[in-house]
Amino acid sequence: MDATVRETIKDLNEAAARHDAGQADRLDRWRVLEPDAGEFLWFLAQSVGARTIVEVGTSRGVSTLWLADAARATGGHVLSLDLDAGAQEHARRSVAGAGLAGQVEFRAADGGAALAALPDGSVDLLFLDAERPEYPAWWPHPFRVLRQGGVLVADNALSHPEEIAPLRELLLAEPRLAVSTINVGKGELVALRR
Repeated sequence: MDATVRETIKDLNEAAARHDAGQADRLDRWRVLEPDAGEFLWFLAQSVGARTIVEVGTSRGVSTLWLADAARATGGHVLSLDLDAGAQEHARRSVAGAGLAGQVEFRAADGGAALAALPDGSVDLLFLDAERPEYPAWWPHPFRVLRQGGVLVADNALSHPEEIAPLRELLLAEPRLAVSTINVGKGELVALRR
């Protein structure tokens, strides 16, 4: 990862910490990905050779930057989905400033509907970082869109285990998935399609 991308991520994390400290309502917070979770995603995307990466939940683009840098290394691209077009515009500027605009398509769209429209086996890495209680209603699309060897990652597995539990149960019930929780950031629920 080059110095420009690292500095952009560092600046966004610091700005988010300042912003979020003054917000009582979690929906008003930027809720950016923690650095160790970002590095885990970056490494994982490259490990599986992810060329088609889908992110549901753009926020301010910290996770987008980690994923886009990995996509640059693999020759891939990121589709970043979020209903908040304003947050996406902020993320778009950050991604462009880091020199990664060519790796990312931003789309203001509902994550569940967007996943439902994707072809079977078309995604190498799916990162879910949106409203966790919605994930079960999207089933089976988070599984269906993964290629064999593809990976699903859901953030907040340890910080909000009760909200992630329904998705975890769906993943564990699918015999073609290997499922684990990784203790980085706020916890990453990870499923590999075998």
